[in-house]
Amino acid sequence: MSQRIVLLGGGGMATACALVLAEHPDVEITLWCRRREAAEQIAKTHVNPHLPGALLPASITVTSDAVCLKAADWIVVAVPTKYLRETITPLGKFVGQGVPVVSVVKGLELKTLSRPSEIILDAFGPRGIVVLSGPSHAEEIAQRKPATLVAASEDIRLARQVQELFTTDRFRVYANADIVGVEYAGAIKNVIAIAAGICEGLDCGDNAKAALLTRGVAEMTRLGVSLGAEAATFAGLAGIGDLITTCISPHGRNRQVGLRLGHGETLDSIVASMTNVAEGVNAARPIQTLAKSRGVETPIIDEVCAVLFEGKSAVDATSSLMQRPMKDE
Repeated sequence: MSQRIVLLGGGGMATACALVLAEHPDVEITLWCRRREAAEQIAKTHVNPHLPGALLPASITVTSDAVCLKAADWIVVAVPTKYLRETITPLGKFVGQGVPVVSVVKGLELKTLSRPSEIILDAFGPRGIVVLSGPSHAEEIAQRKPATLVAASEDIRLARQVQELFTTDRFRVYANADIVGVEYAGAIKNVIAIAAGICEGLDCGDNAKAALLTRGVAEMTRLGVSLGAEAATFAGLAGIGDLITTCISPHGRNRQVGLRLGHGETLDSIVASMTNVAEGVNAARPIQTLAKSRGVETPIIDEVCAVLFEGKSAVDATSSLMQRPMKDE
């Protein structure tokens, strides 16, 4: 019997996930877009402008009609955190009781500091939820380049179902029970990626970037553990794995923001020119707020916030990090 899967989101990641799932013969896939015009364009051309070059098979239905959710056996959410609550809350009335959800959303909500899974449960009510995360640029997934991610849930059996649902010969999934750690890793690494981009934009060199990533992992782990995560998660795919690809890949939007800041551009001009969301910009303040509330030292995150929101120059932020008091590793 076919499994009916509805993916929420009109961006590149929703489309990439649809392409992975479409490799299985026993699934019926619907891609839901909030804007009718976007859905009609994708349905007509079989190409999503957010993921150019990737041709969607005719077997994938594209719609803006939320009624499709009523028949779903699985829901995959791929809406940026900034727009997540407002986008999916009106859809809750269409979602069947107990239908499990897979979230590929990375970030934190600015006002509530909520993780994406918490927002989804607010909108859809109690149900099983799995977070799928790791080094996973949509552009490479769409090209069937090998990728390996982690599916995390408090219900490890549900995580293993998602593992089976998504795994192909080019897309490998591990199961994990630390949903808290996987979500915080996915949010924090984007802020560190902005710092890595700044480092590159200032031509600080490979030594500096390697040190930044290493200390960034320490910062991510320290904060994550204080929030209830397991330290080992930050040494895995959702932590250091996702951090590496975000900080070195030309596809990394957060790295691009930092790179352009290092070149002297303003944040407003950078954001205005981007067609996709750089989650690290939106997550930086909530993450800093969480760190301060727990008394956790996060010097890299603090300097990124200072550059993004307080007018501090990238050069001065770098100097502040290098001139911190000496300490043991």
